[in-house]
Amino acid sequence: MKIAVPTYNGALTAHFGHCEKFALIGVEDEKIVTEEFITPPVHQPGVYPKFLAEQGVHVIIAGGMGQRAQQLFQQNNIRVCVGVNNGSPRQLVEDYLKNRLATGQNLCDH
Repeated sequence: MKIAVPTYNGALTAHFGHCEKFALIGVEDEKIVTEEFITPPVHQPGVYPKFLAEQGVHVIIAGGMGQRAQQLFQQNNIRVCVGVNNGSPRQLVEDYLKNRLATGQNLCDH
């Protein structure tokens, strides 16, 4: 399984569309086995869901995301976790794997 976290300066960014790099965390047997940071293409509506699907992503953890983007991720068979406030990509994925990821209100208003 591969989990994506949108980052800025190595930490979760509040809105996935403003990310500098995506952290891609590879998971096998409920353990993190790889971690890489990739630069996404220029942000335009609909680009990131397709890009991350091409990278083999199964889950995205984000602070905020518009409804249309959430729909596009779901259409690409990527589970969306929104309302996450902060954290390092590794810690967020570890929390997700242990069913401790704190989600809440979507931090995006569009």
